[in-house]
Amino acid sequence: MESDEDVRRVPEFGLELAGPSSSERGHGSAVGQDQGRVGQRRRGRSPADKEHKRLKRLLRNRVSAQQARERKKAYLNDLEAKVKDLEAKNSELEERMSTLQNENNMLRQV
Repeated sequence: MESDEDVRRVPEFGLELAGPSSSERGHGSAVGQDQGRVGQRRRGRSPADKEHKRLKRLLRNRVSAQQARERKKAYLNDLEAKVKDLEAKNSELEERMSTLQNENNMLRQV
């Protein structure tokens, strides 16, 4: 399971989106590209980042929903087992009570 920080962190999945490498910074063509990327960063996330974040959130939600269903199923199975045990104990106690009532009636008659 990922921690809260890992879930919120957007992984770097494309180095070409992160900006030019140190070897590209000295070239004239890379300077113009670098300025364009800075502008993109100021406007917000790229569509690919937004889509990645959305997919990551959907996956977390799907996993969470599956875990909730499994917890509910385990809880219901536990309740059903308790019901069976209590019904068995109840019928046993009713039978014992009936036997004791019959014995009590016979002793009163004697």
